[in-house]
Parts: sequence; C-alpha cells; structure tokens
Amino acid sequence: MAKVEWPSLPEEALEEKFLAATGPGGQNVNKVATAVQLRLDVFALGLHPEVYARLKALAGSRWTKEGEIVVTARAHRMQEANRQEARERLAELVGKAHLRPVKRRATKPSKAAKAKRVDEKKGRGAVKAARGKVRLD
Repeated sequence: MAKVEWPSLPEEALEEKFLAATGPGGQNVNKVATAVQLRLDVFALGLHPEVYARLKALAGSRWTKEGEIVVTARAHRMQEANRQEARERLAELVGKAHLRPVKRRATKPSKAAKAKRVDEKKGRGAVKAARGKVRLD
C-alpha cells in the first residue's frame, strides 16, 4: 500500500516536549529523554467547523480541554525517530479530518427482487405447512 502524503503542520502551532521513555533500551532509557510529546494547538490551524468537529471526534482522548491534541511517541530508541513518528501521526490525524465522509445513497430493491423474495417466503411457508399433523381421511 502506498504511503499517503499528508499536509505539513505549521511550526508555530506545535509544541514539543521530550520525556524519559519506558521499556527496553538498557541504561539509554534512564539517561536520555527519547520519548516525544507533541502538542498541536488546533485553533492556530483555522479549520472549517466541519473539519474541526471531525478532528475532535478522531482525536478522542488525545484532545485536551485547552483545544490541543497531544500525541506521544516512544517506540524508537532515538529521539529524532520518535519526533518524526509523532509528527507523521499528527499530520495523518489532521489529514483524515479533512476527508469528507462519503454519503450513503438510499436505494430500493427492484420489482423482480421483491417478487423473488415473496416467492421464496411462500415456498418456505409451504415446506413448514407440510410438516403439520398427518391426516388419515
């Protein structure tokens, strides 16, 4: 699957914070702050109200009361790799919010389909009716 190129986010809307990561990595984990916490000020983006609502729904618990989205990346041992991953995930989230969902078009079954369904129901009903008590007259 081809990787989708999402739009870049303005630097003035981002705030980075480096944290001590958890998990494997030996002494490196204890000494170096490799995990990245990236905060995006959503109001600085100037989004359309529909896009804003979709972004809020997509962000879920990552959305703060102050109108920021917080993404934390700690999968890699290197700070720069975590930084890049956090930016990609945030850009993907904003990019997905810009995609308008496809509206469902209401359809109705054809006359032939309705007739076929009724015939099948009648057939099943006849089979079930034939399972009744046996009459000896």
